[in-house]
Amino acid sequence: MTLMVALGLAESGTEVSASWISGAFVHIARLWPLILIAKISMILLLGLPFTGGGKSGAALLAAMIAIDLMLTFLPRQALFRQRMPHVQNWLMLPMVFLSALSFSLWLGTQPRAATDTLFLAAVPELAVALLAVSIFGDRRLLGVSYFLGALMVSVVERTGLAQVGMMASCVFVMLLATLRQATADRDRAIARHQQDLRAQRSDRLLQEHERTGRGWFWETDRQGCLTYISDTLAQSLNLKADALIGRPITDIVKPGDRKQGDGERTLGFHLSARTGFSDIAVCAAMAKEERWWSISGQPVFNEYGQFHGFRGSGTDLTEMRRSQAEVTRLAQFDSLTGLANRIQMLRSLEQAVADRHGKPGECTLMMLDLDRFKSVNDTLGHPAGDALLRQVSQRLQRVVGERGLVGRQGGDEFKILLPGRHDQAMLAHLAQAIISAVSQPYSIEGTAVVIGVSIGISACPQDGVTADALIRNADLALYAAKGDGRGVHRFYSSEMHADAEDRRQLEEDLRRALAADGLHLVYQPVVSSKTETVTGYEALLRWTHPVRGPISPALFIPIAEDTGLIAQIGDWVMRTACLDAAKWPEEVRVAVNVSPTQFANPGFPSTVMSALAAAQLAPERLELEITESVFLNDDDGTDSMFARLKSIGVRLALDDFGTGYSSLGYLKKAPFDKIKIDQSFVRGASIKGNRNSAIIKAIVSLAEALGMDTTAEGAETQDELALIRQLGCSHIQGYIYGRPMLFEDVMVRHRTIGTAASANGFKSSRPERKTMLRTVAIHHDGHVYAGRIRNISPTGALVEGLWNVPPGTLFAIEIAENQLVNATSRWSKDDRMGVEFASAVDMVALRSPPKSMAS
Repeated sequence: MTLMVALGLAESGTEVSASWISGAFVHIARLWPLILIAKISMILLLGLPFTGGGKSGAALLAAMIAIDLMLTFLPRQALFRQRMPHVQNWLMLPMVFLSALSFSLWLGTQPRAATDTLFLAAVPELAVALLAVSIFGDRRLLGVSYFLGALMVSVVERTGLAQVGMMASCVFVMLLATLRQATADRDRAIARHQQDLRAQRSDRLLQEHERTGRGWFWETDRQGCLTYISDTLAQSLNLKADALIGRPITDIVKPGDRKQGDGERTLGFHLSARTGFSDIAVCAAMAKEERWWSISGQPVFNEYGQFHGFRGSGTDLTEMRRSQAEVTRLAQFDSLTGLANRIQMLRSLEQAVADRHGKPGECTLMMLDLDRFKSVNDTLGHPAGDALLRQVSQRLQRVVGERGLVGRQGGDEFKILLPGRHDQAMLAHLAQAIISAVSQPYSIEGTAVVIGVSIGISACPQDGVTADALIRNADLALYAAKGDGRGVHRFYSSEMHADAEDRRQLEEDLRRALAADGLHLVYQPVVSSKTETVTGYEALLRWTHPVRGPISPALFIPIAEDTGLIAQIGDWVMRTACLDAAKWPEEVRVAVNVSPTQFANPGFPSTVMSALAAAQLAPERLELEITESVFLNDDDGTDSMFARLKSIGVRLALDDFGTGYSSLGYLKKAPFDKIKIDQSFVRGASIKGNRNSAIIKAIVSLAEALGMDTTAEGAETQDELALIRQLGCSHIQGYIYGRPMLFEDVMVRHRTIGTAASANGFKSSRPERKTMLRTVAIHHDGHVYAGRIRNISPTGALVEGLWNVPPGTLFAIEIAENQLVNATSRWSKDDRMGVEFASAVDMVALRSPPKSMAS
């Protein structure tokens, strides 16, 4: 079967296309007219008449011409070429045989002279046969077919041993050559076919590689001029590949740069040295934007060792370089603000404090923490918080300028490193400038935002000679600044270590107290303003330290919140308050403060139900006091928690109303039963000119409109109580009705007087007084006297220095530079007198130093 395929007589299958067979038929057809011309020429040379041989001769001549014309035109037709190669071969073989046979038969019909010999008779057939064989070329099987047709008639008519032998030997030799040639042709075609397939596969892979943009290819001649360049590369240069052909490859790259790491071994060096190279980083010379390539290439030599040029590939390094640059930037700079990040700041600080000639370096470190940033981040969202941080960083850079390095520590914390020695006055001035700049209003998404900043400062070498020591000490100073009211700066001092140690010790003691049941509750009565009966008590947490005595909740509650103990403490308070309240009269409630941490815990409702069940306390007798801070994360979880608590049946009170950061919007959906008015609005509300009464009235009106009760906290005097009742508050809580008391005292009160309450306090409140010793000028009747103010309030003062001043005497007191206030003496004893100001004094303005006078 393989032999038949090689001869083109059977289908070749999928191994290789038999195009080496069918491809020659068109060329044979184009040359076949030569065979017809040769036949006619032979007839003319032999002097044979075309009409000889009678009707049979004419028929044979017509058949011969028709067959030759078919061989001339048929193979060139599309219908013929669409056939399988072996089918074309089978069609050609009989036509070739008939062409030769018809010519021999026609010659046989012609009269011969007596002198004709066998050799001369065979000359025309042999001549034409040899010409046909030369036209057939490698298609020797066609030659065998034609040869058989040409000599068959001569052999048959002149049968003899010599003739048969000559024919057999010719056919044998031709068949042998045909078989060997067919096998060789097929093997060569298969090899060429496989080579073509590999070449096509390589071309496709290269084209696909170029199309993906992962790489490109190039080739140069002996002079280094481009003979091929990928379209991908040309497009990246906004050029066509044809525009680059013929140009030196060095024209498309910039000269080597030692800073880029390739030193002197540039692309031009390798091309001139005719040595291979790999992964040379070069910069494009013709690109509109900076582009980097990695180029590899190898010299090309022929089989005689002659240099033909270079051939190579390249890849685009631009994105990788940008990524590396971005990684480097991210490793040193904060991605949000562009400031130096924690790593770079630490490295810079370590370099600043490094020993130089045996002495530590000199520098100053400022630690900054933004005040009220969390509320902005929570209420306006994280994108707004990020925008705020970017604006803060810009202001910091503007204020610090070239004097130091500004960095972001993380979150809302920043660092400033100032190299060299600086006096405290300069550092204080810079810190104050930073506080002033950061505290200016910001515009975030159309909303005005105001924050502050606290600063802690440490310096090398006086506050530490290592980076860790400076950071720790600056952090202690920052903690002190935040403890002093925020919005201030503090320099590190050694006492701060003692404060930090004291806080740590207090934290340990608090843990022990919680484990050893060292905490206790006290209860402050809440009284109805209409009936003057106790309607409930607020449970207040207290801690009596075994050594330090009573510890203020303002001190240990923040510690509990920072350390996570507040949740455990809150659970204990809830259980204890419910157990105590179960022993009170049924109409008396208990109020328990809930921390934001407790409120955010999904298991908090279960804790409440467990405490109620353990104490057998009705849910409506428990009132949970919640501050506005729970709304800073106003989301579905907050609404869900309110719904779950209300489903239990407990009452909800909004504590410290008006002191938080939230808007009034949450009151529309939060199911509160009561609003508690913070004591900061109650204190001094009855003093003439104080605006707190208007605020209380507005809160009461709001609560009544929403169907809520109100409790005014911090009432201490009779005039405050009267004002609260007049403004319509439903409940009152304050020292005027009793201080917080132990559970045992509450039980004794109930056994003796029941729930009745009576007011007990001063008649009126007075403005807050400030103790001071300040020399002032007192103007009276054209004279100026020197006096001293011992204490002062916005409405009056205690003055020393003038003896036995009659009540009602008018003065003008210069209490500060360029600040005169008219005053009237109300009482006098020896050299002291009390004066009342004609108008309220701005206590903040008194911080400025007074005018210098002799006492």
